[in-house]
Amino acid sequence: MAAPGENLRINGARLWDSLMEMAKIGPGVAGGNNRQTLTDDDAKGRALFQQWCEAAGMSMGVDSMGTMFATRPGTDPDALPVYMGSHLDTQPTGGKYDGVLGVLGALEVVRSMNDAGIKTKHPVVVTNWTNEEGTRFAPAMLASGVFAGMHSQDWAYDRRDAEGKAFGDELKRIGWVGDEKVGARKIHAMIELHIEQGPILEAEGRDVGVVTHGQGLWWLQITLTGKDAHTGSTPMNMRVNAGLGMARITERVHQIAMSHQPGAVGAVGHVNVYPNSRNVIPGRAVFTVDIRTPDQAKLDAMKAEVERAAHAVATELGLGIEIEDVGHFDPVTFDAGLVKVVRASAERLGYSHMDIISGAGHDACWINRVAPTVMIMCPCVDGLSHNEAEEISPEWAAAGTDVMFHAVLEVAGVVA
Repeated sequence: MAAPGENLRINGARLWDSLMEMAKIGPGVAGGNNRQTLTDDDAKGRALFQQWCEAAGMSMGVDSMGTMFATRPGTDPDALPVYMGSHLDTQPTGGKYDGVLGVLGALEVVRSMNDAGIKTKHPVVVTNWTNEEGTRFAPAMLASGVFAGMHSQDWAYDRRDAEGKAFGDELKRIGWVGDEKVGARKIHAMIELHIEQGPILEAEGRDVGVVTHGQGLWWLQITLTGKDAHTGSTPMNMRVNAGLGMARITERVHQIAMSHQPGAVGAVGHVNVYPNSRNVIPGRAVFTVDIRTPDQAKLDAMKAEVERAAHAVATELGLGIEIEDVGHFDPVTFDAGLVKVVRASAERLGYSHMDIISGAGHDACWINRVAPTVMIMCPCVDGLSHNEAEEISPEWAAAGTDVMFHAVLEVAGVVA
């Protein structure tokens, strides 16, 4: 098909207004959002999204993991749909754009298609994937993982939050258990727009990132068991200190990541120590190691080295140790044909762009296993994300959405 003209753009002001309106649901305490998955605020955000989709002439489907699929029909009833989207759930101290830009940018593409009277051969679907963040219910990208066959639905339903509440029970409680079988939908292609969550695009002065690869990841939850004891009356040589073990493993994770440079990262994030009292030596520590790299060999080596180091520390300090894999995906290579489409769309529109590797996990990483997939990124200020101070500009949001608009029209096939 002929490429759409350079003058075809989305309505940037309307997109920005939608982002600000959604941000009113589940406000944070410092300007961002706390709209964690399967909370009452998540339900409110879903309801607003459905209202907007239906107003744009789309029909809403929901699968049994709660993922929302808003469909704009195509002219060919047998053509597989082109999907756009991301997620509406946030971190506890999240920003207004992480995930949300990809969902509402996709909605804006459909609105702009309606404004211009554009018909496509393939249907176009706007998606809100459930529980991308993985903060309340680990692992991240849970619903897209079930969709791609990486997890069973029963296993996903039994994921528990910090209060012991089950994913399946909470999904039912907020009223978003759909009747579609997860993974039954067939996908012609999927495009996910996202903020970079890193500093590269802003530092390079580029409007758009063309995402060619995604990093692989391991989340290893380590439980160290020692002995609770009084900090004042227990001699240093008689302590079995789980907190000390956690500190030493944290340092080793950093050293391991540094030894695999370039292109490898690692840290300890989620941490709980027990009994978490000022004058009690921790008898138990539970924490998560996060290691990532786009190189499969490095990822495998880092995991093995972290596990060896953790066991060595536990042995030295006399601690019990358990290591559980709570999140994993291998490095991702996005579809080469779709990468070319995105790159060409940026060039046609006159936006500066560069190839980039996603440092974070996204739903597209799982969907890439079952359908051709690509990602588009826009810069974010200082690369700051998973933080209420996360910020982008209206111009950045519009540029990334413009590129997605042109890419979707090319892949979905404009009908004269």
